[in-house]
Amino acid sequence: MYLSSHAQTHRGTVRQINEDAFLELPQQGIWVVADGMGGHAAGDVASQLVIDNIQDAVENKTSDEVSTDMLIKILQQCNTQLQEMSENQFLGKVVGTTVVILWVKKNDYSLLWAGDSRGYLLRNNKLQQITKDHSQVNDMVDEGILKAEEAESHPLANVITRAVGVDNNLNVEVKTAPLLVGDVFLLCSDGLNKEVSDSEIERALQPGNIIDAGMALMHASLVRNARDNVTCIIAKNNQREINVINNEHDATIPVFI
Repeated sequence: MYLSSHAQTHRGTVRQINEDAFLELPQQGIWVVADGMGGHAAGDVASQLVIDNIQDAVENKTSDEVSTDMLIKILQQCNTQLQEMSENQFLGKVVGTTVVILWVKKNDYSLLWAGDSRGYLLRNNKLQQITKDHSQVNDMVDEGILKAEEAESHPLANVITRAVGVDNNLNVEVKTAPLLVGDVFLLCSDGLNKEVSDSEIERALQPGNIIDAGMALMHASLVRNARDNVTCIIAKNNQREINVINNEHDATIPVFI
């Protein structure tokens, strides 16, 4: 796999435990961030269950054997397990987690998510948020009740409308698009984007060293007294195209390394 990645997580400066979890499986082209729902029962258990189930299902497969349908099915199975856990072990209290998955196969990438954990893409030095938060304030923006710039500071900003383990049926959103040379992806729990603006994220990712970028983003959130757990994964497409001359046909053949 030609994507390099760097992942880190921190409980922040307020929370007593870290309810976030992450997974890096570069051989399968899979990266995951899960954010257990703070204030609910066993958020850390929920996020780790999602991570463990994905890892168990795909770690012995090749990237060609993985599909978006497979990943969605895993998340739906996790949803069922968490609902059963809620009923049997936590007196019906919600045991849930948001999730965002980056899956890369050949020349395409897919982002799958439920909740407000985010997936960003830096392309040609411009940052774009590919995922769209499943949250009450986003619904209000879509309905024209609220302006987009008011969403982050709204009192209902933390109310999500979709997550693994919350409802009987889980609807996972998916976006698939071509992968380009130099693309940089950021997966993060909302503990990061609550403290660090999109413009700051864009500046941090531009130098190109993903370890330095990850450290800078984590430092920025912590010095602002991160109120929530903070997790981020940065994955960069290091694929380079080299022109090789085929002497017999005098043609240029692209070779990717």
